[in-house]
Amino acid sequence: MSEQLLEIKDLKAYYRTPVGVVKAVDGVSLAVEREEIFGIAGESGCGKSTLAKAALRLLKPPGYIHEGNILFEGTDLMRLDREGLRKIRWRKISYIPQSSMNSLNPVMRIGDQIVDAILAHENWPRDKAEERARKLVKLVGLPERCIKMYPHELSGGMKQRVIIASSIALNPRLIVADEPTTALDVVVQRGILQTLYEIKNSLGASIVLITHDMAVHAEIDDRLMVMYAGKVAELGSVYDIFEDPLHPYSDILMSAIPAIGEKKEIKGISGRPPSLLNPPKGCRFHPRCPHVMEICRREEPLLKEVGPGRFVACHLHGSDSR
Repeated sequence: MSEQLLEIKDLKAYYRTPVGVVKAVDGVSLAVEREEIFGIAGESGCGKSTLAKAALRLLKPPGYIHEGNILFEGTDLMRLDREGLRKIRWRKISYIPQSSMNSLNPVMRIGDQIVDAILAHENWPRDKAEERARKLVKLVGLPERCIKMYPHELSGGMKQRVIIASSIALNPRLIVADEPTTALDVVVQRGILQTLYEIKNSLGASIVLITHDMAVHAEIDDRLMVMYAGKVAELGSVYDIFEDPLHPYSDILMSAIPAIGEKKEIKGISGRPPSLLNPPKGCRFHPRCPHVMEICRREEPLLKEVGPGRFVACHLHGSDSR
């Protein structure tokens, strides 16, 4: 059996606007292996969330998938109709959306919301679904009494755990978590990350973790992909990228992480991210890059493998080749 659970090939996801087409994801390829945590990093607007929604066929107008292949366990999700996707979502792939803790129904008890999610995808007796909901609440570290509570009675971290419980209700093989720790304090963040890690181990699932918080990636990822302006800048083991970032953008991201007990210069990135309506020619990072060369302004660097499992799209690292 292939070790690849999800494979995305040359995915392009765009948005139609009155002034033109925004190329939010422009030719991204990646593979998520079984039982790994795959991180996606980059500043706001780089295409992380659009990539996640497009990969799950959840992108709504004016967004659309221009081209590409999305293979889940060998099945091309681009070829499936609505009913075919329904059979895969939640059962095999689940999604924790950005600001998900605000998506709970305020007038329904927590247990009823989890049960409804289960019954929408499985023809189970209600008592079986209720028993499953009780087990899920305990699995994510919440007291069973939360089943009878309403969302307003829970803290932000507790609500996030409820969303995670709902997402794993049918033992999916892939969980896509989009900014699951945003707006939570560091203590609660730690608890959420620990919960995700334990779920990954107990279910044997893979997790795609999307966040701009590099410290979160350092804590939990196996591999990391850094995106910039709709493109992949760098991809590899989280240890390799944190210890020796190859792309100048990755290097600056690492330099912006403060270190406890260590004096270090915290660098910022000059300039602003480019408009994806009309991105710059050549390397999209070149207007902000401290190592820019003339070729960077003319030719777009291709993503190339520079070591085992290590990929980078930068003219600083040899000639371009696919």
